[in-house]
Parts: sequence; C-alpha cells; structure tokens
Amino acid sequence: MKSKMNQLFEEQKSVHVLYSYNGMKQYIEQVVSYIQNGVMAGDYIILIENDRVYPIIQKELSRRLNEEKLKFVHFVNNYDFYYSSGSYHPPAITEYFTKMVQPYVEKKISFRSWAHVEWSSMKEPLHLIEDFEKIVDEAVNTLSFPLICAYEGEKMPDFLRTILMETHPYVLFEDDLIISEQYQQIEEVK
Repeated sequence: MKSKMNQLFEEQKSVHVLYSYNGMKQYIEQVVSYIQNGVMAGDYIILIENDRVYPIIQKELSRRLNEEKLKFVHFVNNYDFYYSSGSYHPPAITEYFTKMVQPYVEKKISFRSWAHVEWSSMKEPLHLIEDFEKIVDEAVNTLSFPLICAYEGEKMPDFLRTILMETHPYVLFEDDLIISEQYQQIEEVK
C-alpha cells in the first residue's frame, strides 16, 4: 500500500480513494501510515475522525513522529463535521470543508485528508451519501489534494458499496490500491 499509494500521490495530487476497512486494528494501522507518510512528504493532514478513535491514533502517531511533526496533523471531530447543520446535509458539509481548507489553498500549502465516515447504522438516505461523494470528488479534482474516505465494510449495504465504487476512482482493499472500474467521473455537479 505505502509504495503504490505514495507513488500515486507523487504522480498526481488529485486522488480520491475509498477505503473499506474491516477491523479497528487494520484501520488504525492504515490511518497512521497515511498520516505518517503525508507528514514525511511535507503535507499537512486534515484528519476527520471519531473522537473515541482519535486518541488511539494520536498515541500511535506520538510513537512515530516528533512533536514538531505532530503539529502537521489537524483533527476534526467527524460527528461535528458531518452533522454541522444538525443533520447530514451535503451542502452544509461542503461549506464546512471549504472553510476548513481555505487557508491551505490560499497559502498554497500542500495538504491531504482522511475522512472516517460512520453512522450508528447506515439507514440514512443513501442518495445523500451519493450526492456528497460526487461533490467531494469534484472538490478533490478542483483543489488538487489526496483524500481517503474510510467506511466500515461490514456495515455497508450492497447499494452503498455500488455508490461508493462509482464515486471513487481508487479503492484501497487491505494493502492493495486499485482503480475502480465502476468509477463515473461527473461532468458537472449541481
């Protein structure tokens, strides 16, 4: 994963990856490696994460990175991020994200992001996830930054899995990064 993904990041900055994980141990290893590799490449990291999982990630990062390097990691509570308007509303989430990355974009500071997408149950209207992922894919291409969207594989209904494969050009399975054959690049998102 590391060499293949890092090579992809060197070749192009606009990289939108779906990560379907199974098990917290594997998840922690992937997110920590992603952050560590990003920081070592000189990127700032926007980590959109669960506030219960973040301390585990932070503890592992503190073993691998010095205090100065840890300053490159910006934590955002994923519940606050996805429900900033009081409900899962893609335009509000997009506005929140745009404000968050604006300083990096304006100052031409290289950054990458990791978003842990989760709900207590995947019973939200799934079309909202599709709308949001299309908006995110356009943002990744417009702003030229790498983003991994992590979803727990065991909680994904088949319909959601299809949506995610269609809205992410790359997919991380275990330690293998592949191109999604189902990806459908959006001409214009309204």
